[in-house]
This record gives sequence, C-alpha cells and structure tokens, in this order.
Amino acid sequence: MANQTSRPGRLWVLLAVAAIVLAACSSGGESAAPGGESPGGASAPPAESAAPGGSPAGSPAAGGGFACENIGGEVSVVGSWTGAEQDSFTAMVAPWEECSGAKVNYTGSRDLAAQLTTGIASGTLPDVAGLPGPGLMKEWYDQGALKPLDFVDFDAYAAATPPGFADAGKASDGKLLGIFTKAAVKGLIYYAKANWQGGEPATWDELNTTARGAVSGDEKEWCIGVESGAASGWPGTDWIEDILLRQAGPDVYDAWVAGEQKWTSPEIKAAFETFGDAVANAYGGSNYIVTTNFGKAANPMFADPPGCLLHHQASFITDFFKNEAGAKDGDFDFFVMPDINPDFSGAITTAGDLFGMFNDTPQAESLINYLLTPEAQQIWVERGGFISMNKNVPADAYPDETSKRSAEILAGASSAKFDASDLMPNAMNQAFFEAVVAYVQNPGDLDSILANLDNVQADAYGG
Repeated sequence: MANQTSRPGRLWVLLAVAAIVLAACSSGGESAAPGGESPGGASAPPAESAAPGGSPAGSPAAGGGFACENIGGEVSVVGSWTGAEQDSFTAMVAPWEECSGAKVNYTGSRDLAAQLTTGIASGTLPDVAGLPGPGLMKEWYDQGALKPLDFVDFDAYAAATPPGFADAGKASDGKLLGIFTKAAVKGLIYYAKANWQGGEPATWDELNTTARGAVSGDEKEWCIGVESGAASGWPGTDWIEDILLRQAGPDVYDAWVAGEQKWTSPEIKAAFETFGDAVANAYGGSNYIVTTNFGKAANPMFADPPGCLLHHQASFITDFFKNEAGAKDGDFDFFVMPDINPDFSGAITTAGDLFGMFNDTPQAESLINYLLTPEAQQIWVERGGFISMNKNVPADAYPDETSKRSAEILAGASSAKFDASDLMPNAMNQAFFEAVVAYVQNPGDLDSILANLDNVQADAYGG
C-alpha cells in the first residue's frame, strides 16, 4: 500500500502505541489512551481531551480517556473496507488487540447494506459493523436489530467531532446508535498536475469553459464511474447533492432530505440536468460510466495521454489514485467544487463512516470506544486516505498536502450539509442510486425517472 510513512516508521508507530496501551492494561486502567507520543515527535493530547469515548466494558477511564482492559475473547466486524483500506483498518485495531487480548474477525464487503439486511432477516449478525448511513441505521434500530451505544460519553464525543456529525448518529428517541470515525469532505474536484493548467475556477461556468477549451483529441472534461455493486449509482448521487446545494441552496436541500421537496420540482430536475451535462462530457460514454467502478474511475486522468482532465469525488479517493492508477503524492491536487449560484457561496457537503453494534458484548463496547480515540484514528491517518473525525489528531499527522487540506476544510467548515442520500430512508436512498444509473443510460427518460422517485418518496416517508 502506498503511504508516506517508511516501513520502520510504521513499525515504530504500532509498537509505541501498543506498548503504551499495554501499560494501561497492566496498570489496572490508570493510564490514559493508547497514544503516548505521536509519531513525528508531536505529543498526543492529554487524556482529558484526547479520547472521546466512555469506559469500555465497565472499566474506569482515567481523566475521561480510554482505559484498556485485558478481556480476551473476540469480536466480529463487517465493514465496507477491502484491499488497501482493509489493511489500514487492520493496522488501526492491532494495538487494541494487543491491549485487550481480544481478536478482531473482520470481513470486508462493498455490498454492506445488502449483507446486513440479509443478516437481520436470518439473525446472523456481526457484533460491530459499518453502517451504510443514518437513514438505514435508524430503520435497523426501530426493528430492534441495532443496539444503542449508551456506554459512549456523548458530550465528549461530540466535542471532539465536527459540528453535526455526532447528532447524525442518533435515533429519533435521542439514543446514540452510530459513531463516526472516518470523515469525508465531498464536492472536491481532483486533477493531475501535469494536465490541468486552469488554476482554481471561481464559478462552475468558468470551470466548464476552461476545461472544454483545454481538451484535445479524444480527451474529455470529466472522468466518471458509478459502479459499486449493489450500491451502484452512489457517486452520481454525490454529484447531484453537490449541485443542488450550490444551485438551490440549503433550504431546498433540507426539504429534499426531509421528503418535502418533490423530485419533479424544477430545482431537483435542474440538478439532474447539470449532472447530465457532465456525463455528456465524460470519458468513455454512458456504458463505460455505469460499468466502471468508482475506485478505478479516475485512472484515465493519469494515463499518457490522459483520457480526462477532472474527477469529482470525496477526500477518501486519494488512496485509490495511488493503488488503482499508480499515482504518487504530488502528482495530483484538488480544489473545492466552485459556486454555481453566488447566493449560496461556500457551501460544502460531507459524509462519514459510521460504526454500530448489533451484539452488546464487552469486546464490542471496548472496540467502539477505542475507535473513537485520536490515537486509533491517527494510525490510519498516517497511512493515507483517511480524514479523522477526531479533531485532536494533529495536523502534521497527515502524510500529504491534499489530505491535510481536506481535514482543514472539514474542521473549519461554517456551513456544511451531510450527504443527503445517506439521511434518506433506505427505500428512497436505493431508488436514488438506481435512478442515477437509469439516467446515465437514458437521459431522455428524466421526467419518468423523477416521477417514479416521487412515488417512492410518498411511500418511504409515509406520505
């Protein structure tokens, strides 16, 4: 896996963190979180501010920090991370395994929603799992499958997390159901430095004019790929969400999430059509777009000659640039998707990876509290492709300028909206995914596609 920390450096990080965690275990929980001195010589935050979690498995936490207990046993985890991302998750939980004496049995699946839905029906569920989004999370809780995280110190967790994220993990009754570890800043426009000379356009119109004037031969403005197994279409939902927020503003965006804005309204239709304009100026054509996995979609941007100039994606995508396209840090850069309507200047969309608990065990509680700590999240931050939800991870832990800037954008955002499709009921979310694929294949069917989404909306929201 490509990352900026040398192999000896990575080993030192793991051993140092593990040693301090073990010290916490052997001292009966008197020591704070598993961090100690962070790699690179920067001191970890003190226990009072470092670890947002409460006491794992009933063990007292020194100063509100993470107190590890040697509890043994095992914990089953299902998440969306495979390949290099799975390697990074494994590295992140390794110190906790050393400390707790428990084993993490991890399974990665890109069809997370389908797998967990099947598991709920059969009664065969992991202890801990990544959750596809707040909408489905709440449905699973209402069904009695997902357990509340009453053991987490919510106030400390919320204080260490960018505004809005902690509350997005709550049920309607106020119970915390999911915790965020990995963040994503959406609406970023990536480019290969060797090919893009257009600077940072101030407006959407300027961006398109500059890009379409720069392409030559078979080169196109955009690289787009929306294939993602059972979740195919979601990259296109990100496009439409970013466009809608910048075209119609946050009030329309919020009404849409709440099921109060019709899909056939002029605002939603205009957002689809703007996305359709990008599709019409994208590499490979519609069949290529719907069959190309999102993680490989930017590969033509790094080809010689390049197939496209620009790629719209979230901050996590840099790991795929390196592992799928062979790009190196320094080969690419980004700017935030520019304004469309100046009345809504500066708006951004965000998302994050949720974890929830299906089986309440000491191992599950302990692991969740550990994952909340800056020390745990810093391990993955330093490996690349991870923006931490914990604001106490030091800025110098980010291995490259693109991830560091993404973290700064998230931490400093004054107006940010959470991913709309993730907040919608599952039936609406899935229909949105499918609508994107249908629209890319047959843009002339937009009116009927939106009318169908109105019908799904009425059922999904109980209208």
